[in-house]
Amino acid sequence: MKTFEDFIEFAIKREEEAIKAYGDLAGIAKTPGLKKFLLDLQEEERNHKKLLQDITEEKVDSLEIKEVDDLKISDYLVEEAPSPDMNFQDLLILAAKKEQKAVDLYSDLERKVSKKELKKLFEFLIQQEKSHKLKLEEEYEKHVLEGY
Repeated sequence: MKTFEDFIEFAIKREEEAIKAYGDLAGIAKTPGLKKFLLDLQEEERNHKKLLQDITEEKVDSLEIKEVDDLKISDYLVEEAPSPDMNFQDLLILAAKKEQKAVDLYSDLERKVSKKELKKLFEFLIQQEKSHKLKLEEEYEKHVLEGY
């Protein structure tokens, strides 16, 4: 990858993978609430893809980057392979781990580029993936840890 467009194309492919993954998980979800939650995440990934399709080097400056909390709940949990019998807890862990992998990937790319527009783009993508992870960990905290 050498050009801004190459990096955008790469990021769009990652978003398409996330769209498919959340769609697949929604397809095996057994409860309407879980299915809706996954479809909402899928829609957020679609919005990221659209944003990336519309972004130009000139527009990168307008991206707003905010600090996102990291509860680190899923950092210490074991991820199960997706299955039709997956419960809500396992699904939240799996999805949070996927979001962390995206954070790690974009963080690695951000460190490797020198162009300021690319650095800012990756910082924005990192923030977006961290916000998904936070949403998943908050759901985990609310539905799984609440009774402890």
